[in-house]
Amino acid sequence: MMREIQAQQITDVVERLCIEANEQLPGDIKNAIRRCRACEDWEIAQGVLDKIITNFEIAEEERVPICQDTGMACVFLEIGQDVHIVGGDLREAVDEGVRRGYDKGYLRKSVVADPVRRGNTGDNTPAMLYTEIVPGEQIKVTVGPKGFGSENMSAIRMFKPSAGIEGIKDFILETVETAGPNPCPPMVVGVGIGGTFDKCALLAKKALMRNTEERNPDPYYAALEEEMLEKINKLGIGPQGFGGKTTALALNIETLPTHIAGMPCAVNINCHVTRHKTEVI
Repeated sequence: MMREIQAQQITDVVERLCIEANEQLPGDIKNAIRRCRACEDWEIAQGVLDKIITNFEIAEEERVPICQDTGMACVFLEIGQDVHIVGGDLREAVDEGVRRGYDKGYLRKSVVADPVRRGNTGDNTPAMLYTEIVPGEQIKVTVGPKGFGSENMSAIRMFKPSAGIEGIKDFILETVETAGPNPCPPMVVGVGIGGTFDKCALLAKKALMRNTEERNPDPYYAALEEEMLEKINKLGIGPQGFGGKTTALALNIETLPTHIAGMPCAVNINCHVTRHKTEVI
């Protein structure tokens, strides 16, 4: 038997998550910022982190956006193979949820209809929709609003295997150092390695959705996450680029198998407002 889920239910969940994600910073991010504040000894960096903490506390308490850039709505759906969506089109259900959420939550509409000719769509649609078929009879919905101050600092590189792990390390550091203060550090760095050109970019984006207190299950990549975070924080860019120990809060790596001739790597940078909310239907 297939479990039926109404398209309207998906709309309702996406609407709610768009608002909540923009108003409530995930607990792991808040914890990371507070830990970094406790470790900072540079007066300016301390002051910046204090303001960041005050800002996200006010946003949650008063139910207002954490940042004026309320982002493009990136919507990840893990759809159980035993689910049948009824009562409407899936894409339209998601877009309607974004449309309602950004209107009801008084969130800035930041999407243009054409990448070159521009022209605001007026409702923050379409969502950037990513679907994955998984076992089961549920739908896992994750909404991750993505601002472009940080998105613009992201990069992808198609390495040959001969570049080795040192090539990847250098690329990560180069990308972060080039970004400097532009992505509103302390940042979260998502890294995708493997797959194809498009797939490694998606891996990097999905890495930003992972709890920053969880390490990669492969000890090799878990150690690489810790090593690269330490190296990034030694760059001295610091909170908002004013110097200090805290350039990044976390670095998450996701990987996939790839072709014998390649080693794609993508770095997706997020600001300290690394927003995402998840609900299972």
